[in-house]
Amino acid sequence: MTQIFNAMFHSLKQLIPQALKNVFHLGEAILGNIIYGFPAKKLVVIGVTGTNGKTTTTQFIARILEQAGKKVAVASTINFKIAGEEIVNRSKLTTLSRLKLQKFLREAVTADCMHAVLEVSSHALDQNRIWGIPCDIAVMTNVTREHLDYHQTMEEYRRAKQRLFLLAKRAVISLDMVEPEYFHPDAKKPAIFYSTKNPQAHLLAQSIGLDFKGTEFSVDGVRFRLQIPGLFNIENALAALGVAQLLGIDFSVAREALESVVSVPGRMELVPNAINADIIIDYAVTPDAFEKLYASILPLKIPGTKIIHVFGACGERDRGKRPLMGEIASGYADVVILTNEDPFYENPEQIIDDIEKGVTKKKLARPAGWDKDYFRIFDRRQAIRKALMLAEIGDIVLITGKGAETSMAIGNQRLSWSERAVVEEELAKLASGGASH
Repeated sequence: MTQIFNAMFHSLKQLIPQALKNVFHLGEAILGNIIYGFPAKKLVVIGVTGTNGKTTTTQFIARILEQAGKKVAVASTINFKIAGEEIVNRSKLTTLSRLKLQKFLREAVTADCMHAVLEVSSHALDQNRIWGIPCDIAVMTNVTREHLDYHQTMEEYRRAKQRLFLLAKRAVISLDMVEPEYFHPDAKKPAIFYSTKNPQAHLLAQSIGLDFKGTEFSVDGVRFRLQIPGLFNIENALAALGVAQLLGIDFSVAREALESVVSVPGRMELVPNAINADIIIDYAVTPDAFEKLYASILPLKIPGTKIIHVFGACGERDRGKRPLMGEIASGYADVVILTNEDPFYENPEQIIDDIEKGVTKKKLARPAGWDKDYFRIFDRRQAIRKALMLAEIGDIVLITGKGAETSMAIGNQRLSWSERAVVEEELAKLASGGASH
């Protein structure tokens, strides 16, 4: 009965116009500021937005500030951190709700934090969640297709993100995105543009080196080594360096900070294993994220090995991106395994059907004994098990969509889930002979 009631309530909420909801959101944001005493005014706030890369960029910026001796508060998709005390973000929200965000900022002020690094979603900007929060530096990683179920058009999506830059005093913007100048409408405001390929950038990554153990690049003659793989992580590092430059933090300090980041949970996270495959967990949930992920791993693929990609798509979100993700994955991977992710109230099989429309099915000679390279395995654990069973020495296993999330959303239920724990458990079963082809 409770599930039926929740489903009905959920359906009724969808009938309320978003503009009307946003009036309520604004009122709640104003109330939150009043209750907690406008805490953001006592902090240097750095807001990070973009379709992809927000979480890692946020972690990089925070680490640089800490290395520079600053007390920092961080609110991101994966964690909340105040002056060194850290907890996991289990809310499934990139940006906290209005009251909770103000409470978080008040706690940061109480802990004598000087800076707050906030991951800011387009939903949060549209819904007035950051009302009353003066932003000193706005960071733009990129804007590509996402959340069109909510914003309807790319123009509206971009306009929502632009709000952060209209509020901010200064900006750090990727020059490798479409129309970067759109996010710097006021030329009088200081801005730093960064790039991995455009020589017009203020911060240009050069002499780039990639491998599964990390990345290397140079900026203005300073050599950086990241312990996190992926070309896109160089872009994230450049964004963080742009913030450091605006705050007057020396590159030598920033270099030590970036090099000390061992990993960001669920972001190009490598799982050690005895089968000698490269098993990668990543949050990638958009076509652009897929393209960037493959751009990073394809140059590292050993001839004769295969890429096995396990993924799904979130329910009640932009359906138009699903076949695009299927097309990209099947264009690059040797084996595609579609599975469940976070269906919420949507039919999980329909979600997989939508992805499948973009999947190009083809025959493979490997692995021996199999006559197909495409699978639909609804149970995500079983899908991961299948990928690990198919993996051989040197293969790359990509498991995307969940990253470091701690739950799976089915209707109003939040079932406990850890992608890494599941991978490690299934690897253990394989090692003990608990699974077979």
